[in-house]
Amino acid sequence: MNPDQGDQPRFLHSDEPALLAAERLADRLCAVVRGALAGADEAERLALGRPAGQGAGDISYGLDVPAERAIEGWAEALARRGPLSLLTEETGWRHLGPDGQGGVRELGGFGHGGPAFVIDPIDGTRNLMADLRSAYSVIGIARPTAAAPRSGDLIAGVVSELPASDGGRARRFVGRRGLGCIEERRFLGSDGGLGAKLSERRLYADGELRLTHAFLPFFRYAPDLRPGIARVEAAFFERLERHEGLDTRACFDDQYICSAGHLVLLMRGLYRFVADLRPLVARREGKRSVPTKPYDLAGALVCAREVGVELTDLSGAPLEFPLDVHTPVGYAGYANAATRARLEPHLLAAILESGPLRGAF
Repeated sequence: MNPDQGDQPRFLHSDEPALLAAERLADRLCAVVRGALAGADEAERLALGRPAGQGAGDISYGLDVPAERAIEGWAEALARRGPLSLLTEETGWRHLGPDGQGGVRELGGFGHGGPAFVIDPIDGTRNLMADLRSAYSVIGIARPTAAAPRSGDLIAGVVSELPASDGGRARRFVGRRGLGCIEERRFLGSDGGLGAKLSERRLYADGELRLTHAFLPFFRYAPDLRPGIARVEAAFFERLERHEGLDTRACFDDQYICSAGHLVLLMRGLYRFVADLRPLVARREGKRSVPTKPYDLAGALVCAREVGVELTDLSGAPLEFPLDVHTPVGYAGYANAATRARLEPHLLAAILESGPLRGAF
């Protein structure tokens, strides 16, 4: 028996496993978000794309508001049955449980024995609210802990596509630590949520070392950090030309404003490599950044690792971080172990060549 299987009865509700609850939330978020977009006229769509306030972890947009309401209702319904902890970018950590009278009360902290959920309802808001590209709902589930959990405590993840308005199908990835990752393709239902299943398969990383005619992007989000990121990128590709004989004219770029989307494309083998250097470059240059946060990646991290994607921090160590709303997360992702073995030495050398290191990243 896998050790994680043996642990499950202690931290999953007996009447509704936490993973099933997460899948139901993903369905609800898809219906709510797409419903908000589909029912909006031009003025309302503009409002959905405007900042709505500063949450605990990031700026919230108008489109985030109905999604956060859906999470609130879901969490309260679940907490009537048993204790749980919940992290969102809007509120940070909350702890809820039954009040003994059919309602819900706030709990004092961790240690209640229930699951912990780490949720980004819309990762890729900026793409979706402009109807440019899919976003994803990202839900991670961590085992009970006495204090705030870390990424190593994650035991399951759900990454569910929120397609643009012309999409009639969506992908969902469900990963359980030590038990693999399933990719589902579903039609969208009449309510905008996920409908009938089109296909299902266990997803495995391929074994290919394919570096030409392939996507190897460095994510460059904020204009003020682009020159520093570009220096590392240039040094990286120069090394690939010099040491590997790679024709970098056949190395493609893609700028997708969605951290979970990066991992999805690695899982599907469409990206062969991706690097997010924002925390490293911001620290070097003494600038504030808008980085990837733990809730952007938590659920996707479980799924990607179960597929066989290699994920590291920017020193080459296994990617690991606290589950909170503050920690900036820099990372490198490789489509498989063979790709990492070939590319990682050049990435680490390019990072060292392009400027001084200052503290952890």
